[in-house]
Amino acid sequence: MNCANESSPREFILLGFSDKPWLQMPLFVLLLISYTITIFGNVSIMMVCILDPKLHTPMYFFLTNLSILDLCYTTSTVPHMLINICRNKRTISYGGCVAQLIIFLALGATECLLLAVMSFDRYVAVCRPLHYIVIMNHWFCLRVVAFSWLTGFSNSVLQSSLTLNMPRCGHQEVNHFFCEVPALLKLSCADTKRIEAELFFFSVLILLIPVTLILISYCFIAHAVLRIRSKEGRKKAFGTCGSHMVVVSLFFGTSIYMYLQPPSSTSKDWGKMVSLFYGIITPMLNPLIYSLRNKDMKEAFKRVMPRIFFYKK
Repeated sequence: MNCANESSPREFILLGFSDKPWLQMPLFVLLLISYTITIFGNVSIMMVCILDPKLHTPMYFFLTNLSILDLCYTTSTVPHMLINICRNKRTISYGGCVAQLIIFLALGATECLLLAVMSFDRYVAVCRPLHYIVIMNHWFCLRVVAFSWLTGFSNSVLQSSLTLNMPRCGHQEVNHFFCEVPALLKLSCADTKRIEAELFFFSVLILLIPVTLILISYCFIAHAVLRIRSKEGRKKAFGTCGSHMVVVSLFFGTSIYMYLQPPSSTSKDWGKMVSLFYGIITPMLNPLIYSLRNKDMKEAFKRVMPRIFFYKK
């Protein structure tokens, strides 16, 4: 009974790198710079995609959703991490931890599905160009995006419930920067093998199925691009698809490492660094990758940004 009563403490202590004080200032600077770039980059992409009529296409509709997602994804963790680094007692309330866990899981799962949807969009554009407008119509795009968000939050509720219902017997010290499934499972004072198996099943559905569909799509795309006679056409196709593949590799590679292995087998410090990468660095790189490697996006920035910053009545 005492164990049950102590399973839901009023707050958790987020250890982070508290055992390495010399890392606190470099980490604070890294987080602050990354978060600033993430906000500016993703807000810029959202504004350009919305304001430029030439970007009112399925590809940039999905990219706008990805920018919104990345913005919320980092905001769910980074501001609290910055505050905690600046104070001696690094805590988070139980309610705050639950909210952070649910939002982080939901947005991470949604991004997995959205990246798969974006790969399908590129497959249709390259392999079925004459049918692109018919297949990627307005209602289809709305439905697949809504499905991605709904599935992401449904998965989050299931995984969060399984994780938070494990008895912790008063354990409050989370060896991480934020509330994440592997770190919270390590607080359990009961056998977690069954829960880990169930979480692994959900992770396979959310991670491996989308990445498999993405790889299949890009096999067809590569085959189709190699058959294009025009050198300029091949370059444009590889440039557009290459941006997406860089994002996919960064996000899925680190996420699979973290979630498709037992929490007990993950190195504490290495697990924290990997989480920082897919939770903070990747959302920062997404707008840079899509804007710097995309000719249409760069031209749209030149058209839209002067109107925003130098508009005169």
